[in-house]
Amino acid sequence: MYDIIIIGAGPAGMTAAIYGKRALKSVLILEAITYGGQIINTLDIENYPVEAHISGFDFATKLYNQVIDLGAEIKYEKVTEIIDKNEYKEVMTSKNTYQAKTIIIATGADNRKLGLENENDLIGKGISYCATCDGNFFKKKDVAVVGGGNTALEDALYLSSIANKVYLIHRRDQFRGDQSVVEKLKEQDNVEFVYNSNVTKLIADESLASIEVTNKDGSTKNIPVKGLFIAIGKVPENENFKNLINVDEAGYIIADESCHTNIPGIFVAGDTRNKELRQLVTATADGAIAATEAVKYLNN
Repeated sequence: MYDIIIIGAGPAGMTAAIYGKRALKSVLILEAITYGGQIINTLDIENYPVEAHISGFDFATKLYNQVIDLGAEIKYEKVTEIIDKNEYKEVMTSKNTYQAKTIIIATGADNRKLGLENENDLIGKGISYCATCDGNFFKKKDVAVVGGGNTALEDALYLSSIANKVYLIHRRDQFRGDQSVVEKLKEQDNVEFVYNSNVTKLIADESLASIEVTNKDGSTKNIPVKGLFIAIGKVPENENFKNLINVDEAGYIIADESCHTNIPGIFVAGDTRNKELRQLVTATADGAIAATEAVKYLNN
């Protein structure tokens, strides 16, 4: 039996492991895919204290090495269920069953999809959720970005230096993201704003050829693009826990800044919980808090 099982090896989960190991607790991290989470897709992190510029991959690798050096275990297994046994918890994976005195859920959030026909089939064939990952495949080509937050704005700005033309499509007439980035985009000759519109159809043969865009007045138009970058938010990875843990209407785990859930001994950290700001710095802060609270629970 472990003192702490952490579900997810993103920045929140790995930071929690550091704090757990420094408190001399046994720690197991269970990760479905690979360490790093969404941050590995970030080309350049500019807003994290001390490191003015570092790639997401380098950041995650340094964090991973620190976790391993401290003696935490990482196993790559997808968690399918948590069972509360009161004095301990059982964590079911696709391969095994583990027991722990406390659990920290740090599963993060996945990319929200448009829900259009052929969307999944066209991932890697014109559809992308990461401009910094895939932008170079579309040099000197026409592309579109859909979304209205900071991610969409930053994706459009990044692509404007690579692509021939960038269409920025937003369902409203104003963007939610930083106005300073909007002003930078307005200065780019190859960026066109498409307001009050949604992408309603993907047209493709073997790869994406164009998109149908529908305005709120009902009119439609076809925009030829080779790439569509979707940046409409995230979906929390909490489906397997919502029968045990309280979640809000959007599916995020309900917890305050102490990172306690409604189940004693189960804590939450990072983008998977309900909060105002989802950034790298808040994920690592959550990891530290959740592990500290877990240690208090264990010691009591």
